[in-house]
Amino acid sequence: MHTIIHSLPTRSRSKAPSNPSDDRFRQPAYDCQEHPEAMKLTVYIPGVDAAGVEIEGRGADLTVTAKKMRYVRVNFNALNLEAAQHDYQLRLRLGTGFDFAAMAAEIRDGVLTVTVPKRIALGRLRREAA
Repeated sequence: MHTIIHSLPTRSRSKAPSNPSDDRFRQPAYDCQEHPEAMKLTVYIPGVDAAGVEIEGRGADLTVTAKKMRYVRVNFNALNLEAAQHDYQLRLRLGTGFDFAAMAAEIRDGVLTVTVPKRIALGRLRREAA
């Protein structure tokens, strides 16, 4: 007995990455917490140390790129670890209300914590000065 499997319509399929270079990255798990004075971002990037992390704030976007350390194994071909060793990249649109120049980051045991302070609004600054 033969089974005919129909393909799904194009609109219901998952969208492929628009940029072919995005295939070498995967999106890490993350958590955002908004506080009155800052945004706290926790990114889970196992296998990455501080030297492999790049954080860039441009305009309204925050990009975190984390590159894993590469270990050359004797039996690398047999293990087939290419997919497990993809680097991480997280792109978030936070908005223009944050001061990316004053952000602080810390990494410990594969958990990156980024604190991005909010910009002080002009009206709020005037109230505090009065």
